[in-house]
Amino acid sequence: MFKNVIEILGMIFISVGLAFDFFGCLGLVRLPDVYNRLQAATKSVTLGTCSILFGTFVMTLSDGLTAAGFKALMCIIFLILTAPVAAHAIARGAHRSGVRLWDKSVVDTYMEDKEGEA
Repeated sequence: MFKNVIEILGMIFISVGLAFDFFGCLGLVRLPDVYNRLQAATKSVTLGTCSILFGTFVMTLSDGLTAAGFKALMCIIFLILTAPVAAHAIARGAHRSGVRLWDKSVVDTYMEDKEGEA
């Protein structure tokens, strides 16, 4: 019985992760500019992928802490540490190279920082 509960819990995490990944991909297609698309990709896809990996970890717990479960935890940590940094670097590089914001964007924090430097 305990094994069935763990498998159901793992499948719930995997299903939630797939939903987040789907909405992140939908955001890549539907959002108007690079910065909004980057936001969708970073937030939802990172959360979705971490949820899928955590579901995998939970499902492998019934056999004890296996190599697959340990690798899933390590990948979660890697994603959480690297995805925001990479998204920031891409957004800053896009802004410095002159990629314009969407016409209806309200705030341009990078431009405010650039004006403060001068």
